[in-house]
Amino acid sequence: MTIAPEAPTRQAPEFLELEITGKCQLTCPSLCYAKAGPTEGHGSMTTDDWKRVIGEAAEIGVKRVQLIGGEPTTHPDFETLAQHALDLGLAVQTYSNLYRVRAGHWDLFRHPKASLATSYHSDVAEEHDRVTGRQGSHRATRANIVQALDRGIPLQVGIVHVFEGQRTAQAREELLALGVRTVNVDRVRSVGRGEVHVPSTADLCGRCADGRAAVMTDGTITPCVLGRFLGTGNVKAKGLAAVFAGRRWRETAASIPPRRVTACPPDDSGDCDPANTEACDPAY
Repeated sequence: MTIAPEAPTRQAPEFLELEITGKCQLTCPSLCYAKAGPTEGHGSMTTDDWKRVIGEAAEIGVKRVQLIGGEPTTHPDFETLAQHALDLGLAVQTYSNLYRVRAGHWDLFRHPKASLATSYHSDVAEEHDRVTGRQGSHRATRANIVQALDRGIPLQVGIVHVFEGQRTAQAREELLALGVRTVNVDRVRSVGRGEVHVPSTADLCGRCADGRAAVMTDGTITPCVLGRFLGTGNVKAKGLAAVFAGRRWRETAASIPPRRVTACPPDDSGDCDPANTEACDPAY
């Protein structure tokens, strides 16, 4: 296996994750970095706050935003925010658990600049439901993955290896057979409910702050949703441009170890076998 450092660019981002809510139908008891769940709220950022962030993002050169949570579609103004970003010419990815999809959302997801992302943890329902903490989540998510593919909606799927024996390789094979083109595999990071030690920059994949950033539900700007413990300023106080031009952002970005590229060992078919390596391409 060959491992080499990849030089980071550490610049103002072209990709911005917007964590618009902490509410989610699932709990993911050993995984959720955001500690999201059914009883959580949408945070202190108002819809007007989010619209200002999206507008400023377009002005400073952000090309793509990802609406994430929690489950972003539970936000009462999810469609308004997604459409606002699309109207400004931004590409919009919705990272949804695909547990429930409203009929009207399918039309939104079919916009030429829209796409979907989701998580899928096993080809066996009991294993997937164990990760999500909700019985029936595998059945619902898999059915909506098929729906998205049937509707021609671009879809990216992340698999996170949570427990010993989890059928992550088989889940990847199933998704590829269904027609998903992008399947990313990762491990649990020590953040949120996955925390096993105090999180540090060593727990990150190396992509945080490298052309990407995130805005939390209270307006805090971080290098990515997993790097949520690295606040660099607040969008309500300073705005995006001021934070990204500031010393704190530069120092935080420089503190993150650069991404390490792992040569993925091939399996018998010549494809990457996620069981043989930590992460072919991180899911986040």
